Amino acid sequence: MTNMNAPQSAISPLVDRNAWFWGFTPQAEIWNGRFAMIGFVSAILVELFSHQGILHFWGLISPVVTTALQTK
Repeated sequence: MTNMNAPQSAISPLVDRNAWFWGFTPQAEIWNGRFAMIGFVSAILVELFSHQGILHFWGLISPVVTTALQTK
């Protein structure tokens, strides 16, 4: 006899949580989160080492120089 009050996990223990499945599955959301964390950390590192925003680094935006910030 099994305990019916025991908490059930959302993912079956037979399913590999690191497997690559297509669609809106818990595995796909785990991989999406991992890739998002890698992208976020990469963007922060680019900004730290280049002293520019990520869009300026890629050349998508030209930096705006104001007269108040220019030194003579």
